[in-house]
Amino acid sequence: MNPPTDFSAQVAEQAVHWLLEMQQGPLDPRRQQAWQHWLEAHSEHRRAWEHIQRVNARLRGLSSPLAHAALNAPRSAGRRQALKLLLLLGAGSALTWGVREHNPLPSLLADYRTPVGARRRFALPSGGQLQLNTASAADVRADGPQPRIRLLEGEILLTAARAIEVQTAHGLLTARGARLNVRQFADRTQVALFEGQVELAAGEGAPVPLPVARQLSFSHTSVGAAQPLDANSGAWADGMLVAAHMRLGDFLDELGRYRRGQLHCDSKAADLLISGTYPLDDSERILDLLEISLPVKVRRFTRYWVSVEAKA
Repeated sequence: MNPPTDFSAQVAEQAVHWLLEMQQGPLDPRRQQAWQHWLEAHSEHRRAWEHIQRVNARLRGLSSPLAHAALNAPRSAGRRQALKLLLLLGAGSALTWGVREHNPLPSLLADYRTPVGARRRFALPSGGQLQLNTASAADVRADGPQPRIRLLEGEILLTAARAIEVQTAHGLLTARGARLNVRQFADRTQVALFEGQVELAAGEGAPVPLPVARQLSFSHTSVGAAQPLDANSGAWADGMLVAAHMRLGDFLDELGRYRRGQLHCDSKAADLLISGTYPLDDSERILDLLEISLPVKVRRFTRYWVSVEAKA
């Protein structure tokens, strides 16, 4: 988790003020002395200053509107507000959670996160286990009446003996003694239940129970019908990509999640069907196997630009 900080909103405002002054150019001797006096006046000031230095350094890796405002907003008021908000992200888990509820941030600031191509496993503070798939991020709140995971992006596999909530951009899942896979798309969330009990609350409708060994998708406004688990449900947790008569275009979309760069599928090859079990840790080997099992040619323009095309 992000390390907690211990300073007030007022001190955060002061730290932002000094940072903005310094970014305008070197301080004159009088202002330099004033800053030094403020820094040494209280340990709370030093904690805030050290934290804002870390936040400011990390901004360069963010692409959110909030980070853009903190770095580039032409008016100092906009930059001040954005920097103050980011600085306060470490002021306690409740505040961090509340800020992210209304201003979702990218995975860099999440409690748990994975880069492209990685899969990681974490023990939850409330018990149970959380696995993150490639390019995924989640926040965990364990200090409320009921533990809650907020899926910021990507996909998780949750194993929990006790009751726990999973919040996505499209609704709230309440799990009890459950093992479930949750994947968040831009317009919907997909949940697959392997064991236990899960209820889904989305939109204004009554909570919907999800049967065991079923999966469904839901959005802000609708809940799809429960379907049997597909062959690839949760297979990523074992490092596998499973295809059962899957369109090649869909297969490459899935494989592309685990690779940096572009993995393109030619429209003439997209409807070819593929079946098999493939190890996710060797995507280059998977591409080589495609040329053996299907009438396709893999063209590697660069390491990060690969195209799969139908053979002439």
